[in-house]
Amino acid sequence: MSWATPEERRNLGQSRRKQLGRQQNDQLNIKARKTTPLSLLQRAERGRVPALLKLKHRLMADSPFGYFRGAAPVMAADLAVVPNTGIEAQLCGDAHVRNLGAFAAPDGRLVFDINDFDETIRGPFEWDLKRMAASLVLAARESRHKEASARQAVEQCILRYSEQMRTFAKIPLLEVGRFQVHRLGDIQPVHQALLKAERATPLHTLAQLTEPTPGKPDSPRRFKEIQPFLWRIAGSKAEKVLEALGPYQEMLEPQRRHLLSLYRPIDVAFKVVGTGSVGLRDYCIYFEGNGPGDPLFLQIKEEAASAYSPYLPQAHPATQNGQRVVNGQRAMQVQSDPFLGWTNIGSRQFLVRQLNDHKGSIELADLAGSGLMAFGEVCGELLARGHARSGDPLVITGYLGNGQTVAESLARFGTLYADQTEKDWQALRRSGQVEIK
Repeated sequence: MSWATPEERRNLGQSRRKQLGRQQNDQLNIKARKTTPLSLLQRAERGRVPALLKLKHRLMADSPFGYFRGAAPVMAADLAVVPNTGIEAQLCGDAHVRNLGAFAAPDGRLVFDINDFDETIRGPFEWDLKRMAASLVLAARESRHKEASARQAVEQCILRYSEQMRTFAKIPLLEVGRFQVHRLGDIQPVHQALLKAERATPLHTLAQLTEPTPGKPDSPRRFKEIQPFLWRIAGSKAEKVLEALGPYQEMLEPQRRHLLSLYRPIDVAFKVVGTGSVGLRDYCIYFEGNGPGDPLFLQIKEEAASAYSPYLPQAHPATQNGQRVVNGQRAMQVQSDPFLGWTNIGSRQFLVRQLNDHKGSIELADLAGSGLMAFGEVCGELLARGHARSGDPLVITGYLGNGQTVAESLARFGTLYADQTEKDWQALRRSGQVEIK
């Protein structure tokens, strides 16, 4: 306990400007790379399913933004060699425009928030802002915006972050913990994601991912075979997945544990998800409650160490990486999946959550026109809320001031890192390690 006064906390933030000047947030030192991006990616892929790595590389080779999604280990290494503020918060770790989305809160309402925490860890708050800045520039380029619009979107994102953080520095701390963003439905890209989420019910997932059992009309449905993204598993492999539910159920709140106990597992499958996660083991279980019209789908997703962990030894995240993700998600989100938990299968560590329960994300095409600028502000607002919940809004505000200098600096950084990402993407395509369409 520091027992610092509000003035002391704000002054601490201001003092960190000596450690990293606000105009210096554009620093990028590519010459300090000790190894190639391809080597870093190969190191991060150790232990993954070898047969799926070609698919991962192909997804990364599709576009600079696709590469960026799969290259968090590269950016983590690049951020680690430049000065930082030392002002810590819980990092999303993979803050980019497609890692915000809609999902169902425990009370059934649709909410929109940061929704991917595979890389979460405590670290310098500005690292999330830098990754978001680069993603906005890459997304702007892919959705055919001019460079000036891309820079402006980054600036608006950071200015909105700063404005919201100033609000959090003034209101009671208990209100920060439960602060709701109410205007999201008016933002066109968010509106589109919410519409998708309305349709993404368990019954929709049932129709999308399962089929009647051939030749057995009275038998329950089973998972489809949708190669190379979904296939059924059975026998001892399926039994090990189901056995992992035991320890997971014990950590749920009593009412959730009871609810899950009323569902009966029907089928198990392996599912390929995302870009950066491809190659990690990802299972989904289809349950039935009160008959075939009452499905529940749980995802059991393997979690590796955060890409940032080699550079943040003082962070001391949970040693079980599924638990690390759960802790980070609950720290940053106001509302989280009621079935969120973790488990182990053998020596591997897994996150458990619902699969596709009213989930919807944006597409880069949604950012055309005015959508980019509006969505950039949403990104800034939601990151500010996550950092304020898990860090100190007075310290962060003390560093940022009115946010203008940092916004301009991060806009420069976003452009620089997007340029570098395009070079790294081209290097991947020339490497001979991917099949170019």
